[in-house]
Amino acid sequence: MDASAVAWTVLRAALLVPWLAVLCVKDWKTRRLPNVLTLGGLAAGLAFDFGWAGVAGLIDGLKAAGVCALFLLLPFLVRAAGAGDLKMLAACGAFAGMRGVLPLLLYVSFAGFFVALAMIVARRAGAARLKHAFRFLFDWRYDRAAGRAALPPKEDEAGRVPFGLAIAIGMLVLMATEAFA
Repeated sequence: MDASAVAWTVLRAALLVPWLAVLCVKDWKTRRLPNVLTLGGLAAGLAFDFGWAGVAGLIDGLKAAGVCALFLLLPFLVRAAGAGDLKMLAACGAFAGMRGVLPLLLYVSFAGFFVALAMIVARRAGAARLKHAFRFLFDWRYDRAAGRAALPPKEDEAGRVPFGLAIAIGMLVLMATEAFA
């Protein structure tokens, strides 16, 4: 690894690890990801891309953030993910760049599955939203309006999984794999 790659890795980790830790704690305690942190992270990621690689880096970060936002758009629309999750993933995408988007999304997906499974097994989260999302996507006979009406209230903590934790785990795994590759 050359000196500029090491510098990129160290700077990115120095910015992201504290930010991810704060977001994880907020999401775990309140199931909310504040706009000031998520949109601030997106702005920081884009500014970092621009500062590191100029306009080409900014464009790369914008494309990566867009791909990550699109990844969570459908779950957001069926109320399986929150807007904070979408913005946090977009911010992580800006830091990952296009070269890291696919591995990031893969790591986040696996982490999300295991976080949700662990919380359901530990009875810290209900499976109603997950069941609704899968039926909405894969069962053409499913009454979507009735299913949506039967979901627990959005404020009900037992019905929600802190997906920010999975996004943070995915981003940390991406940074680790890039650092040791």
